[in-house]
Amino acid sequence: MNNLNFRLKDQRGFNLIELMIVIAIIGLLIGVGTIAWQAVIRSGNETAAAQSVDNVRKFEAQFASRTRGNFASFDELIAKVSMDEKFKGESPVVNGYIFKLTVEPSSPAKPSSYSITADPQVGEGLTSTGTRHFYTDSSLSTIKGTDENRPAKADDPSI
Repeated sequence: MNNLNFRLKDQRGFNLIELMIVIAIIGLLIGVGTIAWQAVIRSGNETAAAQSVDNVRKFEAQFASRTRGNFASFDELIAKVSMDEKFKGESPVVNGYIFKLTVEPSSPAKPSSYSITADPQVGEGLTSTGTRHFYTDSSLSTIKGTDENRPAKADDPSI
Protein backbone atom coordinates (compact mmCIF):
# COMPACT_ATOMS: atom_id res chain seq x y z
CA MET A 1 0.00 0.00 0.00
CA ASN A 2 2.86 2.33 0.82
CA ASN A 3 4.34 1.64 -2.61
CA LEU A 4 1.03 2.68 -4.29
CA ASN A 5 0.88 6.03 -2.44
CA PHE A 6 4.46 6.76 -3.43
CA ARG A 7 3.65 6.12 -7.12
CA LEU A 8 0.59 8.41 -7.04
CA LYS A 9 2.57 11.26 -5.46
CA ASP A 10 5.43 10.84 -7.93
CA GLN A 11 3.27 11.28 -11.05
CA ARG A 12 3.79 14.66 -12.58
CA GLY A 13 1.54 16.67 -14.86
CA PHE A 14 0.50 20.22 -15.62
CA ASN A 15 -1.04 22.29 -12.90
CA LEU A 16 -3.70 24.92 -13.54
CA ILE A 17 -1.28 27.87 -13.63
CA GLU A 18 0.89 26.22 -16.28
CA LEU A 19 -2.14 25.47 -18.45
CA MET A 20 -3.40 29.06 -18.13
CA ILE A 21 0.01 30.41 -19.18
CA VAL A 22 0.08 28.15 -22.23
CA ILE A 23 -3.46 29.21 -23.21
CA ALA A 24 -2.55 32.90 -22.78
CA ILE A 25 0.52 32.49 -25.01
CA ILE A 26 -1.54 30.73 -27.68
CA GLY A 27 -4.14 33.51 -27.52
CA LEU A 28 -1.43 36.15 -27.90
CA LEU A 29 0.04 34.38 -30.92
CA ILE A 30 -3.41 34.11 -32.54
CA GLY A 31 -4.05 37.82 -31.92
CA VAL A 32 -0.75 38.88 -33.49
CA GLY A 33 -1.13 36.39 -36.33
CA THR A 34 -4.62 37.64 -37.20
CA ILE A 35 -3.40 41.23 -37.54
CA ALA A 36 -0.46 40.13 -39.68
CA TRP A 37 -2.74 37.94 -41.83
CA GLN A 38 -5.10 40.87 -42.45
CA ALA A 39 -2.14 43.04 -43.49
CA VAL A 40 -1.03 40.37 -45.97
CA ILE A 41 -4.56 40.13 -47.42
CA ARG A 42 -4.79 43.93 -47.70
CA SER A 43 -1.42 44.12 -49.45
CA GLY A 44 -2.44 41.35 -51.86
CA ASN A 45 -5.70 43.14 -52.67
CA GLU A 46 -3.80 46.36 -53.40
CA THR A 47 -1.35 44.60 -55.70
CA ALA A 48 -4.18 42.79 -57.51
CA ALA A 49 -6.10 46.06 -57.94
CA ALA A 50 -3.10 47.86 -59.46
CA GLN A 51 -2.51 44.92 -61.80
CA SER A 52 -6.20 44.86 -62.77
CA VAL A 53 -6.16 48.58 -63.60
CA ASP A 54 -3.13 47.96 -65.80
CA ASN A 55 -4.87 45.02 -67.50
CA VAL A 56 -7.99 47.10 -68.20
CA ARG A 57 -5.73 49.78 -69.69
CA LYS A 58 -4.21 47.16 -72.02
CA PHE A 59 -7.63 45.81 -72.99
CA GLU A 60 -8.82 49.36 -73.78
CA ALA A 61 -5.78 49.84 -76.03
CA GLN A 62 -6.59 46.58 -77.85
CA PHE A 63 -10.22 47.61 -78.26
CA ALA A 64 -9.25 51.09 -79.48
CA SER A 65 -6.89 49.65 -82.08
CA ARG A 66 -9.80 47.62 -83.52
CA THR A 67 -12.40 50.41 -83.41
CA ARG A 68 -10.48 53.45 -84.66
CA GLY A 69 -9.81 55.04 -81.27
CA ASN A 70 -13.09 54.35 -79.52
CA PHE A 71 -13.11 52.90 -76.01
CA ALA A 72 -15.45 50.39 -74.36
CA SER A 73 -17.30 49.66 -71.12
CA PHE A 74 -16.46 46.65 -68.96
CA ASP A 75 -19.20 44.56 -70.57
CA GLU A 76 -17.99 45.40 -74.10
CA LEU A 77 -14.41 44.54 -73.14
CA ILE A 78 -15.59 41.17 -71.79
CA ALA A 79 -17.46 40.44 -75.03
CA LYS A 80 -14.94 41.80 -77.56
CA VAL A 81 -11.42 41.32 -76.12
CA SER A 82 -11.97 38.44 -73.67
CA MET A 83 -11.55 40.35 -70.44
CA ASP A 84 -12.27 38.40 -67.23
CA GLU A 85 -15.99 37.89 -66.46
CA LYS A 86 -15.58 39.12 -62.88
CA PHE A 87 -15.54 42.69 -64.24
CA LYS A 88 -19.12 42.40 -65.47
CA GLY A 89 -21.37 45.34 -64.63
CA GLU A 90 -21.02 49.05 -64.10
CA SER A 91 -19.03 49.00 -60.82
CA PRO A 92 -17.65 45.49 -60.28
CA VAL A 93 -16.08 44.54 -56.96
CA VAL A 94 -12.97 42.43 -57.50
CA ASN A 95 -10.58 41.37 -54.70
CA GLY A 96 -12.05 43.92 -52.30
CA TYR A 97 -11.81 46.86 -54.72
CA ILE A 98 -14.60 48.72 -56.51
CA PHE A 99 -13.70 49.46 -60.13
CA LYS A 100 -15.28 52.29 -62.12
CA LEU A 101 -14.73 52.83 -65.81
CA THR A 102 -15.93 56.08 -67.38
CA VAL A 103 -15.91 56.32 -71.18
CA GLU A 104 -16.37 59.60 -73.05
CA PRO A 105 -17.33 59.10 -76.71
CA SER A 106 -15.55 61.09 -79.37
CA SER A 107 -16.95 64.36 -80.62
CA PRO A 108 -15.85 66.71 -83.40
CA ALA A 109 -13.92 68.73 -80.80
CA LYS A 110 -12.14 65.89 -78.98
CA PRO A 111 -11.25 62.22 -79.31
CA SER A 112 -12.74 59.42 -77.25
CA SER A 113 -11.31 58.96 -73.74
CA TYR A 114 -11.70 56.81 -70.64
CA SER A 115 -10.74 56.82 -66.97
CA ILE A 116 -10.47 53.94 -64.51
CA THR A 117 -10.57 54.15 -60.73
CA ALA A 118 -10.10 51.39 -58.19
CA ASP A 119 -11.10 52.18 -54.62
CA PRO A 120 -11.15 49.83 -51.62
CA GLN A 121 -14.54 48.41 -50.73
CA VAL A 122 -13.72 49.00 -47.03
CA GLY A 123 -10.97 51.59 -46.60
CA GLU A 124 -10.48 51.75 -42.84
CA GLY A 125 -10.53 49.55 -39.78
CA LEU A 126 -9.64 45.95 -39.09
CA THR A 127 -11.74 44.65 -41.97
CA SER A 128 -10.33 47.03 -44.60
CA THR A 129 -9.76 45.50 -48.01
CA GLY A 130 -7.06 48.04 -48.89
CA THR A 131 -5.88 51.56 -48.16
CA ARG A 132 -4.54 52.66 -51.56
CA HIS A 133 -6.62 54.18 -54.36
CA PHE A 134 -5.66 53.81 -58.03
CA TYR A 135 -6.37 55.81 -61.21
CA THR A 136 -5.43 55.88 -64.87
CA ASP A 137 -6.92 57.31 -68.04
CA SER A 138 -6.39 57.26 -71.79
CA SER A 139 -3.89 60.12 -71.67
CA LEU A 140 -1.61 58.44 -69.10
CA SER A 141 0.91 55.68 -69.64
CA THR A 142 1.16 54.89 -65.90
CA ILE A 143 -1.07 54.16 -62.95
CA LYS A 144 -1.50 56.88 -60.35
CA GLY A 145 -2.04 56.05 -56.70
CA THR A 146 -2.64 57.63 -53.32
CA ASP A 147 -2.69 56.48 -49.71
CA GLU A 148 -5.01 59.31 -48.72
CA ASN A 149 -8.62 58.45 -47.95
CA ARG A 150 -9.97 59.75 -51.28
CA PRO A 151 -10.17 58.51 -54.87
CA ALA A 152 -6.94 58.85 -56.82
CA LYS A 153 -6.69 61.35 -59.67
CA ALA A 154 -4.33 62.31 -62.48
CA ASP A 155 -2.32 64.68 -60.23
CA ASP A 156 -1.27 61.91 -57.84
CA PRO A 157 2.18 60.29 -58.11
CA SER A 158 2.75 57.22 -60.25
CA ILE A 159 3.07 53.90 -58.50
